[in-house]
Amino acid sequence: MLQFLLIWIVVGGAIGLLVTPTVFKNMGLNPREGQRIGLLVGAIGNIIGLLWLWAWVPRLNPALESPGMFAGFKPVSQHLGVGADIQFPLPHFREESEERAKLHVSEISLNFGGIKALQNVDFSVKQGEILAVIGPNGAGKTSLINSINGFYKPQVGRIIFDGRDITKLPPYRRAQLGISRTFQNIALYTNMTALDNLMAARHIHMRSNMLTGAIFYGPTRNEEIAHRHRVEEIIEFLEMENVRKTIVGNLSYGLRKRVELGRALALEPSLLLLDEPMAGMNVEEKEDMARFILDIHERQGMTIMLIEHDIGLVMDISHRIVALDFGQKIAEGTPDEIRRDEAVVRAYLGQDD
Repeated sequence: MLQFLLIWIVVGGAIGLLVTPTVFKNMGLNPREGQRIGLLVGAIGNIIGLLWLWAWVPRLNPALESPGMFAGFKPVSQHLGVGADIQFPLPHFREESEERAKLHVSEISLNFGGIKALQNVDFSVKQGEILAVIGPNGAGKTSLINSINGFYKPQVGRIIFDGRDITKLPPYRRAQLGISRTFQNIALYTNMTALDNLMAARHIHMRSNMLTGAIFYGPTRNEEIAHRHRVEEIIEFLEMENVRKTIVGNLSYGLRKRVELGRALALEPSLLLLDEPMAGMNVEEKEDMARFILDIHERQGMTIMLIEHDIGLVMDISHRIVALDFGQKIAEGTPDEIRRDEAVVRAYLGQDD
């Protein structure tokens, strides 16, 4: 970095002292005027260079220093995409974490005109757990995730994330705080590759701007390489090496769901919201997605909240379940408790008159 700085100063000085006066002399103008203008041009160039270097010294660039959610992986090889065995740290969901609420939804109500999508819904998502939200169609499950994510603004109640009230924050601020999500209807850039879709999610961690991106040298290039390595780790983890350069619109439904999960992971969240991640999948694709979700949780210790209609799968992978019906919470508890809850049985199966 110091060598580059000295070269910049020497080049700027040479332009100011040598090139500009010579040009003025050849044009028949006063060389002294050219020298003064050259000195000014050189000084301005040096100031711009110093400011650029100061702004992009690696120690001031958090995107290159942060370990990232996949820091426990074995580094990818220099030839990006050549697989290596993935290694994770192995945190576990512990009982002592139960008192720590990662997310608290406090008595929120959401209305669309006369339609009451959510009515006084209150629950907490504990640090390091998988919480499932179930309920019949129209129960308010997606409206709940949209409220947590910031797409909808509840008229009543509060949403607390890591001890901070985020009720009035816009979605991009919630993403910066560590909340990411997938969508019930896939929301990808269909004309871009799987790799580009994941790289797009790294935007909140990038510090380069239009000027430095155009130059693409030094710290800017190193930052791009660091983000690419993170994305390649996710691609390898989700077993998408053979489709990384494929246009997303040409992928199968199951693979597009996997790309969307990868994009959510690329944000490096601490809370992952999954809206029906296995909807429309065949049995094999569901098994793969369930395995990925469990690996993310068990090996990264990530807090996960998911919506899913496959009750058998929900019972297998969730620590706790919240059941909704007509916008109201009708039950909350462990899978065994929910399985025996009469209100849940009535919501799904109805009851005799």
